[in-house]
Amino acid sequence: MPELPEMEAWRRALDGPVSAFPIEKAGTAHIATLKTFDPPLAALEGRRLAGAERRAKRLLFPTEDGELVLLVHLMTAGRLRYLQPGEKGPKTPAFRLRFQGGAELVLTEAGSKKRAGVWLLTPEAAAAELEHIGPEANELDVDQLTEILVSDSRRLHSLLRDQRRIAGIGRAWANEILHAAELSPYALTKDVTPEQVARLDHAIKEELARGLELRERGANDQKTYRVHKKLGEPCYRCGSPIAQVDFEEHTIYYCPDCQTGGRVLKDRRLSRLLR
Repeated sequence: MPELPEMEAWRRALDGPVSAFPIEKAGTAHIATLKTFDPPLAALEGRRLAGAERRAKRLLFPTEDGELVLLVHLMTAGRLRYLQPGEKGPKTPAFRLRFQGGAELVLTEAGSKKRAGVWLLTPEAAAAELEHIGPEANELDVDQLTEILVSDSRRLHSLLRDQRRIAGIGRAWANEILHAAELSPYALTKDVTPEQVARLDHAIKEELARGLELRERGANDQKTYRVHKKLGEPCYRCGSPIAQVDFEEHTIYYCPDCQTGGRVLKDRRLSRLLR
């Protein structure tokens, strides 16, 4: 799933183009993609977007008149593309906006599972839709991070991915951040020392900034990630092979030498199978 660096790179790339011309045609949208029906998509036609905004892993496109907000959540496989007039695009995108002059904003989604979503909302409804989301990860200070950590008791990797606590970090950047901070993904939040919190705070800011810079330059996953999906490859810091822990919905990648004192982490599901 695209996370804060990827979504912010898209926001910056789309901010100018989507506000250049009024919307000529809104839709069509896949029945599983469009999550609202009132107001109808046609209400966007003739209006101009004010630009692109981001909240956590969602993109928001408010109208210039302040009356509507188009909210997009890409989930795992959704992708947004801005097509110049005449540029060839997908025949049946999950969602399409056509602007006066011929440019288009299209949402595509790979695979048969349609999880990406599009909402057309009033500003008040958009605020309500997002009110459960925690503070942006790249805007936290050490005191705020400390307060979040002591307010819960669970593994660090799990907390970093919880959008209600910290917004914008998912599986991939949790792996990168914890490696940069030299912290075990299994460390309990309440056991983290002040010195470790400071390292984690620094790693969050540095890794998300590094990711954003690379994504804006067009770097792919292979060039962006240094730990995520690098099983068996040498750790860039110590040279030990990167290890992993598999779960049904995600995989943790880590360096046993840098992060866990040489201890190989086991997940309960796999351990039960090996008994």
